[in-house]
Amino acid sequence: MVGNEGKSFPWNAKIPDGPLEEKWNLFKRNSRLISPNNRKKFKIIVVGTGLSGSAAAATLAEQGYQVSSFCFHESARRAHSIAAQGGVNAAKNYKNDGDSVIRMFRDTLKGGDFRSREANVYRLAECSIPFIDLAVSQGVPFNREYGGYLENRSFGGVQVSRTFYSKGQTGQQLLLGAYQTMMRQVHLGKVQLYTNVELLDYIIIDGHAKGIVVRNLLNGELEKHSAHAIVVASGGFGKIYYLSTLALGCNATAVWRAHKKGALFANPSWTQIHPTSLPQTNSYQSKLTLMSESLRNDGRIWVPKSKDEKRPPAEIPEEERDYYLERKYPSYGNLAPRDISSRAAKERIDLGFGVGPLKNAVYLDFKDAKKTLGEEVLRARYGNLFDMYKKITDVDPLTEPMLISPSAHFSMGGLWVDYELMTNVPGLYAIGEANFADHGANRLGANSLLQASVDGYFILPATLPNYLYDKVDSNLVSTDHPSFKEAEETIQKEIQFYTNANGKKLIDEYHKELGKILYDSCGLKRSKSELESAVKTIQNLRNEFLSGNIRIPSDSFTKNAELEKAGRMKDYLELAELMCLDALLREESCGAHFRIEHQTEDGEAKRDDKNFQFVSCFEWSGDASRPILHREPLSFEFFLPQNRDYQ
Repeated sequence: MVGNEGKSFPWNAKIPDGPLEEKWNLFKRNSRLISPNNRKKFKIIVVGTGLSGSAAAATLAEQGYQVSSFCFHESARRAHSIAAQGGVNAAKNYKNDGDSVIRMFRDTLKGGDFRSREANVYRLAECSIPFIDLAVSQGVPFNREYGGYLENRSFGGVQVSRTFYSKGQTGQQLLLGAYQTMMRQVHLGKVQLYTNVELLDYIIIDGHAKGIVVRNLLNGELEKHSAHAIVVASGGFGKIYYLSTLALGCNATAVWRAHKKGALFANPSWTQIHPTSLPQTNSYQSKLTLMSESLRNDGRIWVPKSKDEKRPPAEIPEEERDYYLERKYPSYGNLAPRDISSRAAKERIDLGFGVGPLKNAVYLDFKDAKKTLGEEVLRARYGNLFDMYKKITDVDPLTEPMLISPSAHFSMGGLWVDYELMTNVPGLYAIGEANFADHGANRLGANSLLQASVDGYFILPATLPNYLYDKVDSNLVSTDHPSFKEAEETIQKEIQFYTNANGKKLIDEYHKELGKILYDSCGLKRSKSELESAVKTIQNLRNEFLSGNIRIPSDSFTKNAELEKAGRMKDYLELAELMCLDALLREESCGAHFRIEHQTEDGEAKRDDKNFQFVSCFEWSGDASRPILHREPLSFEFFLPQNRDYQ
């Protein structure tokens, strides 16, 4: 069902030559520079104020650029980065347990099932070391040992302790560090902050990104902004599944509309299902709550061995419990990677061993850790997570096991970018979860905050001059340019379509339907027949939506949440089909993409490196059902692909 396929990959990933450990240094040594006096001549737009967006805006402004920062919240610090809990990785080897940059590189490449670029992954590990020092200098209150040294813990997919954390609030504390750094630049007049606005279109002139059109969410007015370069830092699209760990406002519009203006979309089907979310309890829920993966350091995951078990968990003896992760993956146990842990949980639940009122969960039990470590130590490590769980469920997890379940969480796919974080559209960059760059087919825990941070603080500020250096005398495109007017008219027509519609169906009803289709057919397990069926169902759902069977309040010039949802839903209905088409073409199992036709005898993912060792890059053709596929080949020189064995 994919349209024409490019015969060769026509874009340059710009990976530097030289030894792996020298690539980033060689790049910085040979990259272009812009003098301090000239930086103030450039205007940069940053879309999004999460960890990557705030870090980029603050750093670029500190360097002297004029920065305009946009977010759809009323405050920049409400970005979803604040919800990240467990920690941020860095290969500092503080525990002296054998960690190093090369080990972190290997863990991350293996964790992503050898579906990411070696050079990008090594740079991520390399940049982790100075980032922790930067965060400490900002006042981020990382947990410390008794003597004052920074504390570390482990996350899934690794056998060392490299995760720095601030109880269960690491994302919040890192975002506050980036936010205060950015707000300093706002008060100095170097960053102009626009809140309560949503990006609706990009302006591409002569093939280069030159501006954006946004809608003021308070008064409905369209606003036009031009720039010398645009940075997309809008996060991931996991909320497409409706029930997910993401906030209600998270969406795909900023990345999807960049795609429709020419930016390649890479690996759209690689969406991570997190193993430790609170389970769904009723049909009225609009999101699920994340419980940090860090809990698996001390909690043990199990289900009863009997499908008919009705006793409370405390009354089930040890010999009647199935600690299935410890049984199947003894080397990693409860710290097996997320994709593997989620599939293992779903397998137990689907076979009838699930627990909880809806039989849709497994136990995460701290009984043994409480005996060995004591309640005081556990509360010091996970106190706010325990408090959150008790507030939601009215159960103390130190007296009764947590109920956890897999839930849609993180997008490994996103806008294609080269080594410099620029999309194939010159002047348009994508950072953080908005791009596809570092995680391959599965993200290891605590690498999300790391990637967002280093993209914004270290990488983008070093690569942006390569594009801008010869444009010192280039004037900003006037917002009276015909391209701005054309985009404005297109947006107005779209808004009129929504507000004139006289249907009966709410946007949330479409979202729920779409989410169920994706979770059932393009979630933890996938098959050719189910994916083909999902494509047809999504097409029918999109046709119903576009026929006008939607109900939206008609006022487009005041705060109108349903109107916002409508535009985002249209983008979701196009992206969802691309996700399924990508999953269909990839006749292998790798990381978060598990095709039931391609598994080993013991039920593990079976990769096909001969035919599918590439990044699937899709070009918009004008028809959501016929994207144009391009393949970026992946080559491995420093760490050859191997069986992803965690047993």
